Amino acid sequence: MPDKTLLALVLSLLAFAGAGAGTPAGKETPPLARSRQLVVVTTGDWDAVGGVLRRFERKGTRGAWAQVGAEVPVVVGRNGLGRDPGFKDAPAGVPLKKEGDGRAPAGVFQLGPAFGFAPTSEVSWLRMSYTPLTPSTECVDDPASARYNLIVDRDTAGAADWRSSERMREVEGYRWGLVVAYNAAPPTPGRGSCIFLHVWAGPGKGTAGCTAMDEEQLGRLLRWLDPAKRPLLVQLPDGEYARLRGPWLLPPANVK
Repeated sequence: MPDKTLLALVLSLLAFAGAGAGTPAGKETPPLARSRQLVVVTTGDWDAVGGVLRRFERKGTRGAWAQVGAEVPVVVGRNGLGRDPGFKDAPAGVPLKKEGDGRAPAGVFQLGPAFGFAPTSEVSWLRMSYTPLTPSTECVDDPASARYNLIVDRDTAGAADWRSSERMREVEGYRWGLVVAYNAAPPTPGRGSCIFLHVWAGPGKGTAGCTAMDEEQLGRLLRWLDPAKRPLLVQLPDGEYARLRGPWLLPPANVK
């Protein structure tokens, strides 16, 4: 039988993607309609590696967004951002997110669960569900695997049908992290996998496709997140953020 904690993590990955990236604007329900916490990451353009993260909260789903704390420097993929294929509002010609492209996904995504090196007994301050990483915890990035884009325990998952995966306990940047529910309902082979918020290697050092920041700042983010408020990640280049701010009911870029 699979480890129950990791099984819950896998099921969460699938369930959290129901209101994932790319909910169309226009007459459709705005993608932020049910959320009361928002994590906004913006970059200068599609190819920029550096960006900023801002946190927002509102008292009700019809209330005004108020910024929480200061801007936080972040890095995204080493090649910038790529459009989630489900993000229908993006203009033609922008890069499309795919496996191995070194781009972080652009769009709207649900967040959680959290993970890290610490045992569960040491994270009582977290409100998000949490999975401690072990030497056998892996995120499968092999598009040919039935477990593509899932986090599994190799020791309890049965026969491994993957040839490529991230051994998460061996990645120093994963000492704290948060799942971004990209390509997870169900995963489409080749669209990209194992997308997280995690600790960075330093300013200007892009990732393989995640969004990363200083460990202290990530800790503040994790302490703040409340699953009851349906937190979402909005990740866009500045120009796209400005274009979609009205249709998606996003907070102004200069809110303080």
